[in-house]
Amino acid sequence: MASHPEFIDRPRVLVVGGGYVGLYVAMKLQKKVRAHGGIVTVVDPVPYMTYQPFLPEVAAGNIEARHAVVSHRTHLGASELISGRVTSIDHAQRKAVVAPVDGSAPFELGYRDVVIAAGAITRTFPIKGLAEQGIGMKSIEEAVAVRNKVLERIETASLLQDGPERRRMLTFVVVGGGFAGIETIAEIEDLARATVAKNDRLTHEDLRFVLVEAMGRIMPEVTEEQALWVVDHLRSRGIQVLLNTSLANAEGGLLQLINMPDKSAADEFEADTLIWTAGVQANPMVRFTDFPIDDRGRVRANAELRITGDDGPIDGAWAAGDVSAVPDLSGGGVGGFCVPNAQHAVRQAKRLAANLYAERYGVGRVAEYKHKNLGAVAGFGVYKGVANIMGLKLRGVLAWAAHRGYHGMAMPTFERKFRVLSGWFSSLLFRRDTTQLMDLQTPRRQFEEAATPKPKPAAQEAPATAQDSADNRTAEKQPAN
Repeated sequence: MASHPEFIDRPRVLVVGGGYVGLYVAMKLQKKVRAHGGIVTVVDPVPYMTYQPFLPEVAAGNIEARHAVVSHRTHLGASELISGRVTSIDHAQRKAVVAPVDGSAPFELGYRDVVIAAGAITRTFPIKGLAEQGIGMKSIEEAVAVRNKVLERIETASLLQDGPERRRMLTFVVVGGGFAGIETIAEIEDLARATVAKNDRLTHEDLRFVLVEAMGRIMPEVTEEQALWVVDHLRSRGIQVLLNTSLANAEGGLLQLINMPDKSAADEFEADTLIWTAGVQANPMVRFTDFPIDDRGRVRANAELRITGDDGPIDGAWAAGDVSAVPDLSGGGVGGFCVPNAQHAVRQAKRLAANLYAERYGVGRVAEYKHKNLGAVAGFGVYKGVANIMGLKLRGVLAWAAHRGYHGMAMPTFERKFRVLSGWFSSLLFRRDTTQLMDLQTPRRQFEEAATPKPKPAAQEAPATAQDSADNRTAEKQPAN
């Protein structure tokens, strides 16, 4: 196992993951730990934290992609940053194995305290064709790809005559009726509507949007009355909402749907765009540690955010966010645990940082994480939304404003808040930007074409002139010798 001398002999707080929890823990601790002669080390394969509630708006073009992420290098200047993945942890020996993203040899990294903040990954099912045809809405790259695909499919389809191929290009499907799925399909429908309005070869009626949800209702975070209103709202925009329905097969882009109660065939159609938002699961890297895991693959933690085994809390081990099973002391959590969302992750991170500092350096006191649920907000495109804020039910413009207000304030760092707010203002002032960025997957295509000249065409005989034709006719009339 390779060893890196520059990482040796420093009292280290190892933060596994640079998402919500990792970013906030590092920001809160980096200067304090350094003042005590230690170092906060953040290991993550990407150099930024993604504010995931903004991904549907990135896909719709309301927020610039770079503004929905927070740079580790910019805001964690007092931390040690490693671009890689923690592949295993031996807490008994206080050792973690890190695999650099550049493919170089993994190495061991020692630590004194560890924070498991690896978050969650997209949860999928063994549906034929899903891996080949689908795309998630969990990363900034996926949101940008969805935006460009929607715009490209609309532009390409506008050059075709009406028929199966064009209908396939203009069919957009989202599987999953939680917040991510509802916001995604509403935002891209808004984007598509604005795009088609600029193209006189298509109308909004040419587009087809389908939401597939296996349960009998959507958005469990809002009241049933509000959920019913959201369904009616989506349908009023021409979006098909199929409840109690599941995706059974997606091979070759031919989507086969089934009714959940009896697994009977429900519908079958072709679509080029399949977006999967049907839930998340704890990052599986925790299975390669010696920490206790619950039946859902989450690290077991107590209300103080300490990793906890059958014999009690484990010294020097902490966890928070989607990767952990943290008791919900408010009594509102599913199964008695905090649900995986950004609101819990940010609040837990701040509590964890304070607890770790108090435990290790004796400054402050260790306290339990207990929250008061502020409610839920969702945006469905410009001037459209739904909200349930501490019992106050909103819909339409007021809910949309509450959605933007809450997430604008929740976006980490003042710099990022300002960029997002200025982008929103520009969009309202100049209308939505529907520009498609080409060749993102093949950025060298044009250069390669320019650097690889096409072969010269074969030499062709010069066309015969009128005089040549006359000479030939004269020669044909002369007798042979």
